Amino acid sequence: MSASVQDYGTARLFLDARATLGECPLWSPREQALYWVDIAGKAIHRFDPASGKDHAWPTPSEPGCIALARSGGLVAALRDGFYRFATATGALTKIAKALHDTSTMRFNDGRCDAQGRFWAGAMFEPRTAERASMWCLERGRVREGWGPNTGLGVKVSNGLAFSLDGRTAYQADTPNHVIYRFDVDPAAGTVGTREVFAQLPDDRPSPTYGGRPDGAAIDAEGCYWSAQYEGARVLRLSPEGKVIGVLHVPVRRPTMVAFGGPALTTLFVTSAREGASLVELAKFPQSGGLFACDVGVAGRPEPEYAGE
Repeated sequence: MSASVQDYGTARLFLDARATLGECPLWSPREQALYWVDIAGKAIHRFDPASGKDHAWPTPSEPGCIALARSGGLVAALRDGFYRFATATGALTKIAKALHDTSTMRFNDGRCDAQGRFWAGAMFEPRTAERASMWCLERGRVREGWGPNTGLGVKVSNGLAFSLDGRTAYQADTPNHVIYRFDVDPAAGTVGTREVFAQLPDDRPSPTYGGRPDGAAIDAEGCYWSAQYEGARVLRLSPEGKVIGVLHVPVRRPTMVAFGGPALTTLFVTSAREGASLVELAKFPQSGGLFACDVGVAGRPEPEYAGE
């Protein structure tokens, strides 16, 4: 990293969760609590920083991503479809089925846009071709936002985020080490041109390998924070795609980030144990934990799902 890249230090362990595949941290301003999922562990979690307690609800299949709902509770994208999740009771109510082949694909990273649509990207589990789409749940109905049918497929959809004005969407294709940028029509919920926002080096055999782009979030200055899986760090990229900051994480597999805390200046980072060797787990025993750091720049409250 050059001297012009700000070093935010090292995130501290917030919860020794030992998650298999921790993902989708989601701050609830109303509750001052953090929701997150363990995809491979098939559970939705709620962590209360005030009490230090974490509560987990088991799910029947992998919860790829979650979002707050305006009417209360959450919406969740599980392997077979979209669900309402009542946090008061733990009840799941199916809204719509998945429109992709669930034997080879599952939902992965996602979030809501400012108009209250819930976007959930898929992953093609063999990771051999760009066959995964981005799906949109809007007022109870599912449609394909973009995907391989229009030449916009990915192997593993990650890093979904929207610019401050809602006119740009970001999506990472993790195995290909690339982050894309799309033009967006916020009113219609459609995308136009796709271009490369950032291409990260794929030098995995190197001892200095910096990781590949996983989950992300946009801060109040319009910068994109991207967890670097197997890179033990989170990168802050300017709106032009230049790396301008780095937050270190004391595990190799950070997976996604979210802003939270009373001032929204705390960056929460989930991580994974899945895929790690025994040697790696011995070296990084906090793998699968939830980490946090006050980075001195605020995020934005996450939009909520507007559907019934």
